[in-house]
Amino acid sequence: MKFRCERDVLLEAFNNAQRATSSRAALPALSGIRLQLSGDELRVTGSDLDLTITTRVTVSGQEDGEVVLSAKLAVDIIRALDPGAVNIEASSERAHISSGRSNFELNTRPADEYPTLADIEGERMTIAAQAFEDGLKQVVRAASSDDSRPILTGVLIAAEAEGVRMVATDSYRLAVRDLPSGTAALREGESVLVPSRALSELSRIMKQAEEIVLVLGQRDASFEAGSIRLTTRLIEGDFPNYRGLIPQSQPNQLTVDRLAFLDAVRRVRLMAQEGSPIRVNLSSESVELRATNVEMGEASEAVDAVYVGDEITVAFNPDYLIDGIEITPGDEITLNTVDELKPALIRPVGDDELLYLLMPVRVS
Repeated sequence: MKFRCERDVLLEAFNNAQRATSSRAALPALSGIRLQLSGDELRVTGSDLDLTITTRVTVSGQEDGEVVLSAKLAVDIIRALDPGAVNIEASSERAHISSGRSNFELNTRPADEYPTLADIEGERMTIAAQAFEDGLKQVVRAASSDDSRPILTGVLIAAEAEGVRMVATDSYRLAVRDLPSGTAALREGESVLVPSRALSELSRIMKQAEEIVLVLGQRDASFEAGSIRLTTRLIEGDFPNYRGLIPQSQPNQLTVDRLAFLDAVRRVRLMAQEGSPIRVNLSSESVELRATNVEMGEASEAVDAVYVGDEITVAFNPDYLIDGIEITPGDEITLNTVDELKPALIRPVGDDELLYLLMPVRVS
């Protein structure tokens, strides 16, 4: 294998691939990235078998070939080089990387040690990239990071009569985002459960793409954004009945400026350390945020808002509350409640496409 490529182009491809590798992989080759050169097309792949990222790069190819490089070392070397052309010449045992006066020799692994990654067979469906990216940013953070409950680490993507719905929950909060009809070509009633890790990576690499091409297999799904393809195993199992968690009626409604509310929560949160909640005191006369730290002190702040409903005090995990405010678009949001113990809903004013449900914290 022998080719030349600009450093920044190569670094982006290597970085993409490295994010799918694992230093704890059962197969040693999976701690590396695979380079496949055919003519002037270089394919750079990283995988841990659950997640695979491949980037196609146009280079100045001189000799076709295939080799596996140490992912971390290769990325560190390319990043350390000065901007400009990088030359790589590699065999099954050794790779030579040079740029300007810099020269590196590193051991390689034979390409046949890298597992064969079959292409997914299925119908190709097109997704509008911008709406899909916005939806991912809003729902992914509500997914669980606890691998002992794998179902909750996924994002449900389901076809509804009106379009496509994305749902994630960690049992403490729930994010639901509806995408308009025509965003994707899923058949009504069809759904998949995609690992949130894969979707987080997809959101990162899909920038500037106008369309995402989705291919669904029996146990896998692939997403193509321009020259990058991400493939992930789907999560098997039944997603919780999230519809049953959403209260049908919430008589108490707070309407508040989103950024003013967010800033106030962030300030009061400074006293809500070590798992302490933020109390939201709701009344027609005022809306007050309060946090108490037994050892350090307390903080409170009043916020201008409009409130209609019973006078109540609801406590929330401050991080989850901040997440909900951050992902909700618009200048104003509503916080709807039933009482101190039932789920609260955060929504943008005048927009029904996003719902963020947050469970209150029980306090004395």
